[in-house]
Amino acid sequence: MSHLSEHLRQATPVVAERGEGVHLFGTDGRRYLDFTAGIGVTSTGHCHPRVVAAAQEQVATLIHGQYTTVMHQPLQKLVERLGDVLPPGLDSLFFANSGSEAVEAAMRLARQATGRPNIVVCQGGFHGRTVAAASLTTSGTKVRTGFGPLMSGVHVTPFPSTYYYNSRYGWDEEATTRFALGELDHLLQTVTDPSDTAAIMVEPVLGEGGYTPANSAFLQGLRERADRHGILLVLDEVQTGVGRTGRFWGHDHFGVRPDIIITAKGLASGFPLSGIAASDEIMAKARPGSQGGTYGGNAVACAAALATLDVVEDEGLVGNAATQGARLRSGLEDVAAKTPAIGDVRGLGLMLANEFVTDAGEPDPKTASRVQQAAVEEGLLLLTCGPWGNVVRLIPPLIVSEQQIDEGLRAWSAAVQAGCADR
Repeated sequence: MSHLSEHLRQATPVVAERGEGVHLFGTDGRRYLDFTAGIGVTSTGHCHPRVVAAAQEQVATLIHGQYTTVMHQPLQKLVERLGDVLPPGLDSLFFANSGSEAVEAAMRLARQATGRPNIVVCQGGFHGRTVAAASLTTSGTKVRTGFGPLMSGVHVTPFPSTYYYNSRYGWDEEATTRFALGELDHLLQTVTDPSDTAAIMVEPVLGEGGYTPANSAFLQGLRERADRHGILLVLDEVQTGVGRTGRFWGHDHFGVRPDIIITAKGLASGFPLSGIAASDEIMAKARPGSQGGTYGGNAVACAAALATLDVVEDEGLVGNAATQGARLRSGLEDVAAKTPAIGDVRGLGLMLANEFVTDAGEPDPKTASRVQQAAVEEGLLLLTCGPWGNVVRLIPPLIVSEQQIDEGLRAWSAAVQAGCADR
């Protein structure tokens, strides 16, 4: 009898029967607040009527128009529509299916455009699970262990994770940022010469690495060094894009411009679609035949993405993410103030997290796991992340209402109380 791999483990025991808005309905007859959003994917909620209608109409018209064989209208329209939201000058697009594929496409483009072999990534970044993407990933060893050797030419520099460095060395954000940029300069002086360095790739907010935002001084410091040395700055917005942080792009908080941007997750409300965007000048340096794929830019996924972008604009979901994110953060901070086990509350918009620590200030994954499981009992679905698995994240759909935030906070408070009871 066939079965799923035992290593494909679910974070909750829920068997989903259907989804509607911010809710999932299980075969157990219960309704759950889904504050996982499919790991930030269902940006417009489960089965938004306009997304459903667009996908249904497209399924009845053209399901698969393979985009290196023929062109199709949903892809052409999506390219035009993305021009309204992409950073200025990033007008040339390539589409794939997953974040990992888009990351690898960005890396390939950066190497071909510069003629340089090396990529610098930030400590704690998550960029995917395929071999090259895993080689760029340092959010946890589970992504990298057991199938080496990984791709060469990857070099790691610190990310300004202020809570981490403050808890160990007493550094504030300014000191942490100064250290991170100083170590990058040292890396470029001792390990990967700028003339060998194609790109610096970074998430505006670490995802799997613990939901830690960057800051303006750090990202602008990366931009300055990239410009000085002819290095491309690649921003991985797979999780932070399409309004998740309360701005359309996560980097919009920090006043920095990318050379290449990577998008996926929330772009198509659950349909597999990813892409990269760059200037015409940079994209023109890709080698002929280096971009392609059987399913990339699928017609149904593109139709869903068009509907998603319309819903995000028409329903003011970027603003809603900022407003409801502030309400959610305030509630999380209230709970944390009464809970010594929560060492930090952080994030941007509707991309928020709580870090659980022991009385000695060390990572406490056991308590984080108990709280996450207790939340299921309270009807609230959450996920953990971070190198030690001691961070519980909250990423509700961008359509979440004030009332649903408050309902989620009540469930969170009860889950924290239950999960911390036996510490």
